Amino acid sequence: MRVRKVEKQDPIGKTTTGRVAMKIVVNGGSGLIGTKLVRYLRRQGHEVVAASPSSGVDTITGKGLAEALAGASVVVDVSNSPSWEDAAVMEFFETSTRNLLAGGAAAGVGHHVALSVVGAERLLQSGCFRAKIAQEHLIERSSIPYSIVRATQFFEFVPSIADIATDGGNVRLPPVLIQPMAAGDVAAEVGRTATGAPLNGVVEVGGPRPFRLDRLAQLYLAAHRDPRQVLTDPHAPYYGIQVSENTLPPGDDARLGTTRFEDWLRSDREKLAA
Repeated sequence: MRVRKVEKQDPIGKTTTGRVAMKIVVNGGSGLIGTKLVRYLRRQGHEVVAASPSSGVDTITGKGLAEALAGASVVVDVSNSPSWEDAAVMEFFETSTRNLLAGGAAAGVGHHVALSVVGAERLLQSGCFRAKIAQEHLIERSSIPYSIVRATQFFEFVPSIADIATDGGNVRLPPVLIQPMAAGDVAAEVGRTATGAPLNGVVEVGGPRPFRLDRLAQLYLAAHRDPRQVLTDPHAPYYGIQVSENTLPPGDDARLGTTRFEDWLRSDREKLAA
């Protein structure tokens, strides 16, 4: 691993000595998690490349990839497919991951980190989650030490869950358990994993407390004065998938974020009102 000594940053950006900084490539660095992760790692004093097609790095074609990976110690993949169509999403994750792993091996990368999904192996009715499992298997079989961070659903996606489940003026959702978390907490957990020793395994992360999925949507809609009514339907799908009580929550040993949904809701309302 190529490292250099720099001054360590405290939470507000002032520095003290003692931390080893690394060059870290964040693939998907312009997305929801990627932008937060890039900020987190830079505050820690690391040299960070925010890789995405918009920055000239395309993991599908390979354009700009070797240049971005040169001298990197860690690669973090938080990218997402532009299409959820079954064949397209599988092609994206398999091609992108193979290219990242091959490029990382050639560059001497010592730690490959990927963001995945809690319960992906229980959601295989969806091509998207089959693709995430395929991505995990490629990483596990590679020569590069790795860590896979499986996260629960993000607070930020609750409105899209409600939209997908909307039928007329009603939102039909099952009353199953879910333990969502703030995107900022996801980024912080991925960042901590990326700057630690490779796990060569999987770690799960989730929110501070569980909710019933139908109740979660009710809270969001009420907070935003959305007139849609949430109808509790045990047979309603989640992203088109039939789920049970234990499909979505993390295991008992999951790392938990600290941001409460109620506090995130308040912040979200304030941003929209500004």
